[in-house]
Amino acid sequence: MRASEYDAELDARGLFCPEPVMMLHNRINDVEPGGVLRVVATDPSTTRDIPRFCQFLGHELVGRAESGDLFIYLIRRGT
Repeated sequence: MRASEYDAELDARGLFCPEPVMMLHNRINDVEPGGVLRVVATDPSTTRDIPRFCQFLGHELVGRAESGDLFIYLIRRGT
C-alpha cells in the first residue's frame, strides 16, 4: 500500500487488545471525513476488532492485508 492511498497512519505494532482499537478510536478523529487511515498492528485480535469497530462506528474498511506478523488496514472515515 503506497502512501498516496492514505492520509494518515497509526502504528499499533507491539500493542495488545484493547490498545490498538483505543488508539484507533482517537486517531480516526484526526482524519477528515472521507479520508483514509492506515493502521499497522501485530495483535491478531485486530482481525476481529477493527472490522467491528468500523461497522459499529460507520467507517469503511476499504482494505486489509497480512504480511508476516503484520496486520494492515485501510479505513475510510465516515461522516
